[in-house]
Amino acid sequence: MSEAAPRTTKSITITPATAPLYGRVSPPGSKSITNRVLLLAALANGTSQITGALKSLDTKLMAAALRDMGVTVEEPDATSFVVTSTGRLAAPAGPLFLGNAGTAMRFLTAAVTLVDGTAVVDGDDHMRKRPIGPLVAALQSVGIDCSDAGGYPPVTVHGTGAFGSGRIEIDGSLSSQYVSALLMAAACGTGPVEVALTGDTFGARGYVDLTVAAMTTFGAKVEKRDEATWRIEPTGYTAADIHVEPDASAATYLWAASVLTDGAIDLGVATEDFSQPDAAAAALIAEFPHLPAEIDGSQMQDAVPTLAVLAAFNETPVRFVGIANLRVKECDRIRALSTELSRIRPGLAHEEGDDLIVASDPDLAGQTLPTEIETYSDHRIAMSFALAGLKIGGITILDPDCTGKTYPGYWDALASLGVGLKLREEEAA
Repeated sequence: MSEAAPRTTKSITITPATAPLYGRVSPPGSKSITNRVLLLAALANGTSQITGALKSLDTKLMAAALRDMGVTVEEPDATSFVVTSTGRLAAPAGPLFLGNAGTAMRFLTAAVTLVDGTAVVDGDDHMRKRPIGPLVAALQSVGIDCSDAGGYPPVTVHGTGAFGSGRIEIDGSLSSQYVSALLMAAACGTGPVEVALTGDTFGARGYVDLTVAAMTTFGAKVEKRDEATWRIEPTGYTAADIHVEPDASAATYLWAASVLTDGAIDLGVATEDFSQPDAAAAALIAEFPHLPAEIDGSQMQDAVPTLAVLAAFNETPVRFVGIANLRVKECDRIRALSTELSRIRPGLAHEEGDDLIVASDPDLAGQTLPTEIETYSDHRIAMSFALAGLKIGGITILDPDCTGKTYPGYWDALASLGVGLKLREEEAA
């Protein structure tokens, strides 16, 4: 008798909260930090213990790619990795498949230059629409033999076993991950490397600070010469033990759920103890229902979907600026937010260039507005629009399993707080 096909959750309908949400929810480990330290541990000679880590689709894809390059990555429990490496990456037998994991794709595009041989870095159909050209051009500028597919993955790298040296200029306006990728690989150069920003804008600078902090933990020497230039010495990396802090982007959903329901959700960590940029959203969320008329999302990009849905219930309209990079995330998040908010109530949001304007309507709370929210395979769209369901009846999230990319336990977390969830399942293909 054959085994039944596994079931997937086709949709989840949220029952509005009728009382304040109270309870304790521990957010998962930071995806941003987990994927950084997994790579750095793989580039270090020795054994590194990583605790408090995120186990999600994105980090599993990174771990699998590292294993494909000869690194031993063990998982002794649900929040730990033990990484053992010689400090060198072996040429993989086939393409490294990274799904739609942006951090893994960008970081490994630079890291596989350390392979003595050929490596192909690829992703799914969504990833093949996310730009990689500026990073590839920066690598080519210092003599690295690599190519992409018209500015998009897959990327083919013919490595020589070392990163090289010299000055690299990079336009980081599309993604700070390009800069972080270069910084991490540069410590394995044959000489000092200088990474310099070009262009007038640079979003999510705080994530580069996260990268430098992680590199320092693993023994790298990074000098910030000015606001646009870093010098990295060719130290390589030394194995280290590190504890990963909770994910600030995940925390934004819980902070928002608290203020939407006049509740108090204990995350087990103070907001000031987060080092991730998205933690800055906590101060804004605390202002609800009097959010400012304009919010600059450039330094907390992954928090924008949370804030945008929260803004729908604000007393006054909110304009989100500095968010052009959201167009090249897992989906075009500006378009997705505008479309799905207006699906709830026509005209609730619209775009002006790369700005998002949320009209705001406090009277939405308590209404029943049956709406199926398209999530575009984007975990942040799914998780943020679940917040609307805490105040509006009939909100249904399609493809809710996409939250497994960064927060596999999200729906369980909401249920543990007493949120009613109606699941509709189907047999997996």
